[in-house]
Amino acid sequence: MPLVLTDADVRTLFDWRSAIAELRKAYALPYSPAMFPPRTMARGDGLWLRTLSGVNPHAGLMGAKLIAASIRNRRASYLISLFDQESTQLVALVDGASITGFRTAATSALAADALAPARPLAVGVIGSGFEARMHLRALSSIRQMTGVRVFSPNPANRERFAQELADTGVPIASADSGRAAAAGADLVICAARSHDESPTLMGDWLEATATVISIGSTLPEQREIDTSVVARASVIVADVVEEVAHDTGDMLAARRAGIDFEPRLMALADVVADPTRVGKYDGFRIYKSVGAALQDLTIAAMCVTRAREGSFGTELPAAIVPVLK
Repeated sequence: MPLVLTDADVRTLFDWRSAIAELRKAYALPYSPAMFPPRTMARGDGLWLRTLSGVNPHAGLMGAKLIAASIRNRRASYLISLFDQESTQLVALVDGASITGFRTAATSALAADALAPARPLAVGVIGSGFEARMHLRALSSIRQMTGVRVFSPNPANRERFAQELADTGVPIASADSGRAAAAGADLVICAARSHDESPTLMGDWLEATATVISIGSTLPEQREIDTSVVARASVIVADVVEEVAHDTGDMLAARRAGIDFEPRLMALADVVADPTRVGKYDGFRIYKSVGAALQDLTIAAMCVTRAREGSFGTELPAAIVPVLK
């Protein structure tokens, strides 16, 4: 029978190293664009419903993530459905709230591992919320860090960030500005947008060999990194190239500023399949993410497999019965 996994189930079943390993396998496999079509967005008055669907080449499953959001009420629900590719039977319904944060951070860690210098990293973090915490946990599971400097506007939030991540063993210090957080960093994680959608990271703050992880501008109206960051980057690695190029506020702003970035765009899948592809790019590098169905389906499938092995989750009393077509 189909399995239902709650957010609590997902949190119990998830671990960073396994998630990153599963994503590495998934991104290394060949797949066609038709297997992961562009996301769709239905919009109403202060409402939107986003759909990310795909046929996973790695886990033998296909499915979709739905995000229902009421912007005016500051509420959102996340649902992932998984179907068996052979029988088309519904395998599971998974609460995707934590998976969304987990998969974003795990994929960013995968990208950072390929793009950042092969040494213990000095890290700057802009943002102190859920995504920022998840990114640091993901990165700490596969890379050593010499230290972290974190900036967000509220000093109390920066202190809470350091306390909650003390178990990673990484020294974490508070920075009083985004510039201070980025200064001297090998890797800068942008995980927060300003209230007025003005950029939170500027190009002249960055070291010449830094790597930037940018996850916060996924819609045309959203901004995170300044056009000067895009202009200076030697290469821009994207989880979904077309969506990053044409649907994110940061890249739309760069295009309006006359910055020809598309020759420097590269797919994350190509980098994972052959990490040497980025070796020729000597300047600083950007990984820009909008989120992808491949990520959601891979992490959800991992959790469902573990749930079956460990008797987690709740079986539905009825099935969605496939029909002969």
